[in-house]
This record gives sequence, structure tokens and C-alpha cells, in this order.
Amino acid sequence: MNIPFNMPPVTGDELKYIETAISAGELCGGGRFSKRCQSWFESKTKTKKALMTPSCTAALEMAAILIDVQPGDEVIMPSYTFVSSSNAFVLRGAKIVFVDIRPDTMNIDEQKIELAITTKTKAIVAVHYAGVACEMDRIMQIANEFGIYVIEDAAQGVMADYKGRALGSIGHLGCYSFHETKNYTSGGEGGLLLINDEQFVERAEIIREKGTNRSLFFRGMVDKYSWVDIGSSFLPSEIQSAYLHAQLQHADTINEDRLQSWNYYYNNLCSLVEVELPVVPPDCNHNAHMFYIKLESLEERNKLIAFLKDNGVSSAFHYIPLHSSEAGKLYSRFHGQDEFTTIESERLLRLPLWYKLTDMEKDKVIDSVISYFKI
Repeated sequence: MNIPFNMPPVTGDELKYIETAISAGELCGGGRFSKRCQSWFESKTKTKKALMTPSCTAALEMAAILIDVQPGDEVIMPSYTFVSSSNAFVLRGAKIVFVDIRPDTMNIDEQKIELAITTKTKAIVAVHYAGVACEMDRIMQIANEFGIYVIEDAAQGVMADYKGRALGSIGHLGCYSFHETKNYTSGGEGGLLLINDEQFVERAEIIREKGTNRSLFFRGMVDKYSWVDIGSSFLPSEIQSAYLHAQLQHADTINEDRLQSWNYYYNNLCSLVEVELPVVPPDCNHNAHMFYIKLESLEERNKLIAFLKDNGVSSAFHYIPLHSSEAGKLYSRFHGQDEFTTIESERLLRLPLWYKLTDMEKDKVIDSVISYFKI
């Protein structure tokens, strides 16, 4: 029995909804399934407006345009994140300012943010790693004190919350991912922009429609549509939304299944003294996006990856800190000391976790990890 690292979720209704879209001749975005998905998220997250996008990357790029990032602006974020978190703002000419992470949650250290703020600071990007929330009360307090924006990179945060508020719905703007590695997918790629500040709603629709007021036209608010602003092709196909719609109908079931697997891992590995397990603060409800363990060192992690592979279990490390990359050295700077970002990233190893992972498969993963330390 070989166990892959990831298996995209399938509910069984995806083809049915895709066929419905095809039969209705609705392939371009903005149709019935896009609207259903957007309404679902607006209801679930209590956001003012949700807009489907082709990817979370696209949602982040829209966010950068909406807050009017200009050349020379600075955007604060953790270095331990996916490249899109930075790229979206670098594309607008911003300088990225990285600060250290907390070793417990792998999220941005909220106590390090204020010292990194300058007169050029435009925004803070809060990346909710593994579906565990950043300390949003403190981050929003800092943002309000200095008059800067907060963008939530909640790519991994669908169905997770902080003090009862959905991740992505707390900052000015929030971004979700429906990539095939996420808890819910729209057929391999996909994203969503959550707009929590009323001032951005109308312009977001324009930016998403290539800079035209096409959405206003279809609502009968203008008699014709034209080019009125900058924008791009940020509208996903209806096929993507149809696929996602099938997943959202089973969102609670998928979430509960993943949480069960996460808890199974935790309960069976918590006595293993050679590893550290994930930390979930009391105010956070996570979504079991991933289960990771931390080893003593990079060398130990590499040995365990090889051992698991030999035993038919695929595992994976995660981000290489952006500030150490070639592009990171060009477009960013690290404020303060890199006390935890690099060393913690080198210790982290993700175990297989997906919807409908069986107990037999989990037992094999657990037994393989435990066996490694008995050698």
C-alpha cells in the first residue's frame, strides 16, 4: 500500500454540475454557479462581498490593486509563505518587509510587526498557516493605529476561524485558494476574494472584469459598459465554479472528516518525544488543512522523508523562506533577526492528509514514523 501525500477531494457531484453548465451553454464566468459559490461564502463568512477568481494568486493581485499599492510602498508579511503572497505586491512596485514568525504556529509574530512599520508601510499581509489563525486582534489594532491595510492570505483557511470570525473576513480583504492541494478545490485551480470593506466592492467588480463596468451593465445600473479603470482577466470559468459548488454542498462533511484524521494523527503521535506536534491556540478553530511534525534538525527531517518513501509513504517539507531566495534578495528586506523563520522551516515535515483518508492508511503513516525512531 503506497500512500500519496495528497488526493484532491471528490464528492461525486462534480460532473453533474459541470454537465449542467455545459448544457446551459454557460462556460464563461459570472453565471449561476459562480453566483451560488459567492453567495455561499458571503453567508458563511459574513463578508460584504465575495468574488470568485481563477486562483488565490489572482485574488491577492486584485487586493494589491484595490489598496492602491504604488512603487516605493512597503508591505509587511512573514517570509515563511508561498511566493504569491509577495509577488502580488512586488508586481505593483512594493518593497516587501519580512518579519520573523512564531515557532508555535508558524504564523507572523504579531509582536514584531510594529517595529517594522515606516512612513512607507501600506499593508500587513497576515498568512494563516495550516488554517490556524494569526493573532488578528493585535494585527488589526496595529493597522488601525497606523492607518494601514490588512490583507488576509487565508489560502489555507477555508472553514477555519478566529474567535468565531471566519478567516479572511477580519482584515480589509481576504483571499482563499481552491488549488487541488487545498481542503476544497474548483478543479485544480481557483480562488476567492473576500471584501470586508464596503469602499472596495464596486471597484473590485470593475478590476475583475478587465477594468470595465460590465457588472453594473448587467444589473441595469448603466446603459452600456466601457473601460473605466485598470483591471485584468480575474474571472474564472463557470466550469471551475460548478466543480467547487459540488464541494461546498459537502463542506461540513469534508471538514469533519479532515479534523477526524488530524486528531487521529495527534492522539497517536503525541507520546513520541522525538517530534513536536502542531499548536492550535485556544481562540482558534482550525480546519485540518495539514498535519505536520517537527524534527530535531534539517538532517533528521531529510532522513525521515527518505525512510517514509522507502516504506511507501509520501511526505513533504514546505516553504523555503522567501528572504533567502534569489528574488527575495532583490525585492525584499528582513526586519530584525531571523530567529525562527529559517530554523523552524527546516524542521517541519508534512504528513499525508486528505478527505476520506482511511484508518488503515493513517495507521501505516503513524507506524512508519514511529518505526523510524526505533531503528
